[in-house]
Amino acid sequence: MVTPGSLRTYCLLIGSLLLAMAAALSPARASEYQQLPPASPTALTDEWLIHDAARNRLIFYLPGYHQPSHVYYQWVLVERNQPFPLSFAAQPGLSLFLDNQLVFTARTATTYSVDIAQLLPAQLAPGRHLLAVWQPDGTPALASFSGGNAVAVDGQAKARVGEAQPRVPGPQGQNVYLGFLLVLGLSYGAVRSTYQSGMARIFQIEELFGNGSDQQAFLSKPAFSLLNLLLVLLFSLSFGLLLTAIHTDLQNLPLLRRFFNVPETAIAARVLLYTVIIAAFVFGKYLYVGVLGYIFGLQSLVNMQYREFLRTTLLAGLALPLVLLLYLSLNSSYPQPVAWVASAAIGIVLIGTVLRVGRTLHHHASLLNLHLFAYLCATEVLPLLVLLKLIVFTY
Repeated sequence: MVTPGSLRTYCLLIGSLLLAMAAALSPARASEYQQLPPASPTALTDEWLIHDAARNRLIFYLPGYHQPSHVYYQWVLVERNQPFPLSFAAQPGLSLFLDNQLVFTARTATTYSVDIAQLLPAQLAPGRHLLAVWQPDGTPALASFSGGNAVAVDGQAKARVGEAQPRVPGPQGQNVYLGFLLVLGLSYGAVRSTYQSGMARIFQIEELFGNGSDQQAFLSKPAFSLLNLLLVLLFSLSFGLLLTAIHTDLQNLPLLRRFFNVPETAIAARVLLYTVIIAAFVFGKYLYVGVLGYIFGLQSLVNMQYREFLRTTLLAGLALPLVLLLYLSLNSSYPQPVAWVASAAIGIVLIGTVLRVGRTLHHHASLLNLHLFAYLCATEVLPLLVLLKLIVFTY
């Protein structure tokens, strides 16, 4: 016989079971509002936090869901006797804070390696601290933050602090680079099959060291043609690929970032951006040389000088895809030496072009003439120094 007391007990059991099943089947709350883990990481992770002003708390930052922020946070465990190396790309003004105390500010746009343990203020005890990355006039490049490099000195591990180091592109870009290289090779093949005689005339290495009547006739031809336009675009693409692979933070240059804000992970967009900039520079140099030729009264040298610059640049640019293949194949094993070799190859292309143009001008009119020497410095040497500073020596 079922009594009222036993019936009440059965109802309570069934109700508890239904509540437990409903709780198990109910959808979980969004991950961004989960409670923060109590443990502090001993190294930097990819999980960043942002400040939720409405609820006055830190929440997980979800790329693509949250809007980019000026400041990002992360809990870290810092000990004074244990190095905490940190590498990152920074623009001027980027600052690091530990528990709201400023410990580092970037003065120039480059890549830094710092030791958080050495930057820990004396008044802060070792242990769990809140690391904040703040960019006042933009968004920090979170993808560039990694665990730095530690070196052994006299048996002790020490971190290299404040060194500017070239960024090593991640393996996720290999397929993009190889795809662009395939397009580049097919494009060169298509242009060569269409303009066989024209390309053979431009890419004859023995003519670089000649000074006969054929050489003078070649330099006197118009600088602009459809073939030259196509070759300049292919050269710009190969140069842009190499720059993107070596210096993925080239866009941190303030002037470039002011007009173009391409995400760091958008490798294809960055390659196309650099290609357009390089092509604009090559064609814009004709106007630059023309203006200075008018100022110096040397208009007769403008076409010959620019055509020699164009031919030498295009010929030297044939080696850039090979340098990129070398970089992609050996970068994972020897990142620093290969980066130096690639940067040296770029420097050789730039310097060799200026030397060749200077030799051509010297055959036409002696560079011992101070007027012509000043013209060469203004049109070739000065742009060379600017390019070497921006491309080779900055990183």
